[in-house]
Amino acid sequence: MRITGLTGVSMAFADTSDIKASNNQYLFQAISTNVDYTETGNGIFGTPTGILDTENGPVPGYALSISVMKDLWLGSDYIEVEYDNSSGKTDYAGALCSTTACGAYGSYAGTSGATLINYSARYGKGYMVRNEFMLTPYAELGHHEWDRGVNYGENYTHHYFGVGALGQYSPSSRLVLSANAMIGSTFGSNIAINGAFSGALGNSSLYRVGAGVDYAFQQNLHGNVGVDYTSFSYGISAIYSCGSTCAQWEPDSKTNYTTVKIGLGYAY
Repeated sequence: MRITGLTGVSMAFADTSDIKASNNQYLFQAISTNVDYTETGNGIFGTPTGILDTENGPVPGYALSISVMKDLWLGSDYIEVEYDNSSGKTDYAGALCSTTACGAYGSYAGTSGATLINYSARYGKGYMVRNEFMLTPYAELGHHEWDRGVNYGENYTHHYFGVGALGQYSPSSRLVLSANAMIGSTFGSNIAINGAFSGALGNSSLYRVGAGVDYAFQQNLHGNVGVDYTSFSYGISAIYSCGSTCAQWEPDSKTNYTTVKIGLGYAY
């Protein structure tokens, strides 16, 4: 029997070292967040029921983040801090209102300025399921702002807390595929309407799912793409007087964001 050695053949093996490398990055991303917002009325004081107004459309921006996966306390500790800022316009559909009544939804259409700002911090611990797959349960704390250009300016804010899991799979050297899911709750929800009132809004459950791809062009230079879908609601505010025969409040609403990301990272 003759055994011949193989030379000049390159085999690419995947393992968690590629996953950990993708989790130790400074990251810059161009993002586009599609806003899907619906405000609904409940007929209070004879006002309309059903859909009152909507805003839809992509808002471009950028995201900055830093992630770390090191043996700090529990082993394979995972920390991520992120900031993003988007600014643009959305398509607005609503109704014109007088001092006595409002028209039907859709009787007015236009555009509205939109600025979206998010801060978040995440901590988790990675578990190696097998050589090329890692599961990282995590807890996340964040803050969201939406500066909405209607009614001389409305500013929505809330904090949130959630728990989730990040799954990462490396099918080949340099390539990492990821998926994540989180469930949480908003708290401290608030609206400030210029020239009118500022007050608390009802809180709600918050859901997020996402997926991404990270590829190491070189040891330190990574490229990545991803998409996240986030959903939450705001409950009706208190009712505020604006005169002897006038009342004002913020109705219920539901917000869905779909954010597409593409960027470059420096792995360290």
